Amino acid sequence: MQERELTEESEPTTVVVIGAGPAGLTVANLLRRCGIDCIVLERRSREYVAQRQRAGIVESRAVRMFESWGLADQVLGGPPHDGILEFRVDGESHLVDDSDGSAGPGARLCPQQVLVQKLTTVHLADGGDLRYEVADVSLHDLTGDRPTVRYRSTDGTLHAITCDFIAGCDGDHGVTRTAVPDGVLTAHALDHGIGWLTVLADAPPPAHPLLAISPHGFAAHFPRGPHSSRYYLQCPPDDHPDAWPDHRVWDALRTRLADPALTAGPITDRESFRLRSLVHDPMQYGRLFLVGDAAHIVSPMGGKGMNLALYDADLFARAVRDHIRDHDDTGLRSYSQRCLRRVWNDQEFSHWLTRTVHDAGDDTASGAFLRNLALARLDRLFTSPTVAQAFAELMTGLEPPQHRPVPTGR
Repeated sequence: MQERELTEESEPTTVVVIGAGPAGLTVANLLRRCGIDCIVLERRSREYVAQRQRAGIVESRAVRMFESWGLADQVLGGPPHDGILEFRVDGESHLVDDSDGSAGPGARLCPQQVLVQKLTTVHLADGGDLRYEVADVSLHDLTGDRPTVRYRSTDGTLHAITCDFIAGCDGDHGVTRTAVPDGVLTAHALDHGIGWLTVLADAPPPAHPLLAISPHGFAAHFPRGPHSSRYYLQCPPDDHPDAWPDHRVWDALRTRLADPALTAGPITDRESFRLRSLVHDPMQYGRLFLVGDAAHIVSPMGGKGMNLALYDADLFARAVRDHIRDHDDTGLRSYSQRCLRRVWNDQEFSHWLTRTVHDAGDDTASGAFLRNLALARLDRLFTSPTVAQAFAELMTGLEPPQHRPVPTGR
């Protein structure tokens, strides 16, 4: 220990942000807007992080959040989402307007890698401190007044950063959540028992984001750029991508999307995964605040994962700003409670939509009774303006009514 103290380079800052994905870079940019210094640590290279492809839609609420900080024009690439979502049930098309009709800008078609690249550019141009390829990150004295983050840089130098707060934005498998002592956090987990194959291809995008339901299984087709598409195919939970050669992928997509003329293209990426949901409660411990996937994982259905991370980042940055500028700790004390309220709201919506589109199709697992219940839910969505309005509000990320009790799960 004495040797480490003698060779360690020490420096202070206000906030250490661990992770340079959408959550971490949003936190860093918002803090810089407030004049609050921070250091961002990322274990991967800049090139790796910039090319990591995930979510594709920034919901209306998040677009308006970036606008409120004066960042929307700088960080949101891609065209506006036209507000139309297509459900194709047994080959029959149903168009649903998923804009909530409220004033202000709508959702944007902005793939994660585009958002990350732009957030990185803006942060560095603003003088931000962003350090890639750090190793051996460890967190210390989280319940003290000045916690410390230690890491090793690429040249082998040991560093120690003392700070006021730590933002854990390093995902489900990062180091920040594991730094919380056992028994402090309660993990609420759900395995949906569903597998997806996700495929990225250089192929024409659909006119509208498309969810297809049929006895052959669920499929989806989403735009990821002017000449790129992301596809999803329901598969057994433990399927391996090697079980899906190109010809099988395109045959399944043409069948499930009810589009025999679907244009194929070079497949640039494919992977399979189990649909799962996870919530950790609380989302803070001492001066460590968990942001995004470090605190919660949501099924991809409904596009809530990245948008929840952006919501967390906004609340955290405002809480730190209020603490420093106004000596007001209300936001810090209520951070976990406020975040979890939206998390459970979005988890419920994602679960509802996940069960509906899967139960309404292949009833091998769900059975005919649940299939008909799911089809009834879809029928209401397609025919009832009231149900369609509620669906649109949930899709766009409208704030849940404030008078409802906050679920804690404790």
